[in-house]
Amino acid sequence: MYVVELQFECFDNTTISAVDAAINGLMDALRYNGQVLGREFPIVMDDGIFRVRAVCPEQDGLHSQFNSENVNAHIKRLNNACLLAPKIKLLGRDINSEAAAENLTPSWQVIYTTFVHTCSPLRCGETLMPIPLYRIGPTSNGDHKAILKWQTEWQACDEIQMAGGCKAEHATLHEIRDVDSDLFRRGWDLRGRIEFLTKIPTYYYQYRVGGDSLAAELERKCPKCNGDWRLDEPLHNLFHYKCDECRIVSNLSYDFQ
Repeated sequence: MYVVELQFECFDNTTISAVDAAINGLMDALRYNGQVLGREFPIVMDDGIFRVRAVCPEQDGLHSQFNSENVNAHIKRLNNACLLAPKIKLLGRDINSEAAAENLTPSWQVIYTTFVHTCSPLRCGETLMPIPLYRIGPTSNGDHKAILKWQTEWQACDEIQMAGGCKAEHATLHEIRDVDSDLFRRGWDLRGRIEFLTKIPTYYYQYRVGGDSLAAELERKCPKCNGDWRLDEPLHNLFHYKCDECRIVSNLSYDFQ
């Protein structure tokens, strides 16, 4: 990932509230298109120039060729706040984040995230490196808001169940573990949409914890088709199960690792 600075120059008198609305509207649009990562974008005023720093998946992630219609609309609206289109300054590589996948057409890919990740939830199946969402075209309603909203909810559930300090632990675990949960169904449907768009087999990650015993866990069947799906060797030291029919991968229960 790369750190960039967006510089917005005023061409006439304006107000802070107008600038705030215009810049934050654009940053939200960029976020929902996968071009910037994270949810907070501080705005700094410096002699008529407003500066915003953000993290992008790739050096050219803010190139206009990747813009959604919503991003372009918000760029035009900058004029209403007396702002010019932003100048982009690449500050350098973010050493605390993952690099984006180089192979954009892998043999398979997977929807996978955890509460500590801010990168794209779409991962290359061969390397498990994140694939920038703007590279695959809009998944719904012109951008990727639906899958990024799903990711936010999944991560919130993951963090609550990992903390394990309240009654909500069981409800949140149900959402990321069980195939009949709303979050699972929504994520699995989005997976299908991405597979349709990319023509690449796309899998959904089922989080697994619990179970009666290691022996029973090793014999666990696919939760959708009840077929055999345990792999001889885990993929990426993470996925112990993979169903090519249902497009689901999963881990050996963390209770027995």
